[in-house]
Amino acid sequence: MKLKLFLIGVALLLLTACTQETQNSLSRSLQNWTGTNGVLDIYAGDKLVHKFINIDKLSTAKGTTDGGARPYRYGYGIDDLNLNGKKDKGEKKVYFEFSDYSTSYIFYERNTN
Repeated sequence: MKLKLFLIGVALLLLTACTQETQNSLSRSLQNWTGTNGVLDIYAGDKLVHKFINIDKLSTAKGTTDGGARPYRYGYGIDDLNLNGKKDKGEKKVYFEFSDYSTSYIFYERNTN
């Protein structure tokens, strides 16, 4: 488990090396490339450990009062529980986010109802 988190953290650190403007540009390029059916694969080393599909876009959070960029990105996508790349029964659209901090995380909602 610690190895998975460490490897996810390393991958996210690569993202944080870019300036905010570069990250936004990359996000727009990703959306232009994938349209509104993006996929976010999360790897621990060479092993696929999680997948979100049908993502419209990834966004940078902004503060309510100051409008400044917050240190995480977020989006909405189908939680692909069996990692097969298609929406199956029981797989729902969820909110997810990942941090720009060196202590990286991926937060996502998982409804089992």
